[in-house]
Amino acid sequence: MEKKKLNGLIRLFRPDLSLAAGLCTVGGQIIAAGRLAPLPVTLLGFLCAFGCSGSALVVNDYFDYDVDCINAPDRPLPSGAVTRKEAWVLAVLLSVIGLASAALLGPLCFFFGAIFWIIGFLYNWRFKESGLPGNLMVSSSVAFTFVLGGMSVGQPWNVLVWVFAMMAFFIDLGEEITGDALDMDGDLKRDARSVARAKGKQFALRLAVAFWGLVILLGWIPVLTGLMGIGYQITMLAVDALILYFSIRLMRTDDVSTQRWCMKGVYMGMTLIVLAFLIGQIAR
Repeated sequence: MEKKKLNGLIRLFRPDLSLAAGLCTVGGQIIAAGRLAPLPVTLLGFLCAFGCSGSALVVNDYFDYDVDCINAPDRPLPSGAVTRKEAWVLAVLLSVIGLASAALLGPLCFFFGAIFWIIGFLYNWRFKESGLPGNLMVSSSVAFTFVLGGMSVGQPWNVLVWVFAMMAFFIDLGEEITGDALDMDGDLKRDARSVARAKGKQFALRLAVAFWGLVILLGWIPVLTGLMGIGYQITMLAVDALILYFSIRLMRTDDVSTQRWCMKGVYMGMTLIVLAFLIGQIAR
């Protein structure tokens, strides 16, 4: 296979995002079990999220072909590095990897893995321009990776898993709404029905900040229920400070580049608490 085509195929499923989905599932396993799961379970959980996420990203480019021909002609499909037929083959291959891995983890994992895959397909096919419904679909998929991790180790209703899943859901939902608000010109061209277009940019930013406020509240549930100790509390205080700082900066500036930086800062806060918690669990 020629180098140009190989690079195009890799760019299609964006391995950084697919890798993040797989790692979140492994994180859910550690949160639920308090330790690394057996290697086969860890690998299958990772491959399920990696494959389903990767297939959704490839399908995204397939349906965006006409738009990308104008706005992003360097993408693999409009540039001709990869054909649309080859993109479908890659999407099917990744789907098989994801769903087969879920099936090997058990019927419950396969059922919810299939739902994860269906949500990704429907979002790309019909709901990308729908505004809030599309935002909710993306955020649900992000949260699901943690829940899948809990399911794969036999703990689908683990309290900590659901707390982290909901935190990831609201962090991502706020980020999705903020991203739409900062890209209103693009939404106008695509006729996307974003919250910002319907209610105004400031309303959208306030709504996003409100969702991030819920993340702060959710983060203290493990403490109030006696599941986490002083180390977690110190980490949460630092993360809360980060989220509050970047949320305030986001609302007080009109500079789009600064607002994007603030959005990434809030996401970084969530990443830090997950990493700190996982390291603590593994070390313990």
